Amino acid sequence: MAFRKAAAAFALLLASMGTVTTAHAESGDIADRLRAVPGMTVTEQPSTLPGRRWFHLRYRQPVDHDRPDGAWFEQRVMLQHRAADRPMVFHTTGHTVPETMFETEPTTVLGANQLSMEYRYYPGSRPVPTDWSKATIRQGAADQHRLVVALKRIYRRKWIGTGGSKGGQASVAHRLYHPGDIDGTVAYVAPNNVDDDEDSAYDRFFQTVGDDPRCRTHVRALAREILERRAAMVGLLTADAAAHGWTFGLVGDIDRAFEHSVMDYEWGFWSYNDQSACASLPELDASDEELYRSFDRVLGFRFFSDQALTPYVSAFYQGAKETGWQTLSFPHLRPLLRYEREYRPGTYVPRDIPITYDGTAVREIDRYVRTRGHRLMFVNGGTDPVSAEPYRLGPGSRDSAVYTAPGVHHVFLGEVIGRLPRPQRDKAIADLRRWAR
Repeated sequence: MAFRKAAAAFALLLASMGTVTTAHAESGDIADRLRAVPGMTVTEQPSTLPGRRWFHLRYRQPVDHDRPDGAWFEQRVMLQHRAADRPMVFHTTGHTVPETMFETEPTTVLGANQLSMEYRYYPGSRPVPTDWSKATIRQGAADQHRLVVALKRIYRRKWIGTGGSKGGQASVAHRLYHPGDIDGTVAYVAPNNVDDDEDSAYDRFFQTVGDDPRCRTHVRALAREILERRAAMVGLLTADAAAHGWTFGLVGDIDRAFEHSVMDYEWGFWSYNDQSACASLPELDASDEELYRSFDRVLGFRFFSDQALTPYVSAFYQGAKETGWQTLSFPHLRPLLRYEREYRPGTYVPRDIPITYDGTAVREIDRYVRTRGHRLMFVNGGTDPVSAEPYRLGPGSRDSAVYTAPGVHHVFLGEVIGRLPRPQRDKAIADLRRWAR
């Protein structure tokens, strides 16, 4: 309750501060109107998309929304502006925000403005000093709420929320904690690991993924073959690490980084490749070099280096603290695993950051979808492992739908609704347009 009172207090504060500049802001250029928002820093950049202006924003947020009189930090936001009288698509990235212009699918369908927000505690939006206990789903939703309240004085048409993967989950959390902000949500491939102790759904998924059993079998066999050749693979990885300056302090050492990469292989293949990519995979009797390079193209051995992990400490922290981790049984890799118990998100977080798991927020989001969810559209991928534990509608869900795009992997910035079977595609687009009217 204190959390919601603090959010309401912020809304009143922004409203009262905004009365000083409203007349000027409504009559000025969009850049001037943005600069009139208290706490907003605005830099216009050259647009790479016709008919849009591009703004890099930095917005002051409280570290703790329950204590608005405490420390603050600046959050990175990207705005693609068409016109103030167009709908706004609020893209919650869940991760960092790319400094490049792009359109989410709802933005394209609606011809809308687009606001992309970096998730709190990513490197460009991290308080210093850093109180990691505030890197939570509820605090992230409060960031989103506060930005919406500030910009709705300019963009008064309908707001549609969207996001993919962790960002899709964040877009649904926003609706739970601040139901008046957004008029409809399209969540792509959003994870719902609501019971972190029960992950058998993922094992079942990998037994049936795709429609080519030979591909499933070969991907698994390649992972085992690479692990069988541990000495040769670690030698090649050591040479690559020396050439590129990679270090492996977070994960522990290079042997652990290698093994964790192999444990990721099956998940990574189906997440980021179409089934047709099986045709380009090497045979099991390929040379060490060929196996290594193929694996590196599919997934990338460098992912468990300090250089690759460090920008995502926020995601791993939140995985260990709230969102959970998909733990597979790895029958095809036994008995070759040495560090299986270390394959968890807390391993990739600096040891001086304390973490205690609490799945309350994830359970609240799941319950909200089933009992009170309104105007929610979940779009999943047929070959995406995350879709093994999707959000499901319940007796209290209203004007909502769940779709699965056949053959689509973990992709959420391209066309996904457009790849649904035609009746589903037409209904999804019609619903999205209706929500935005």
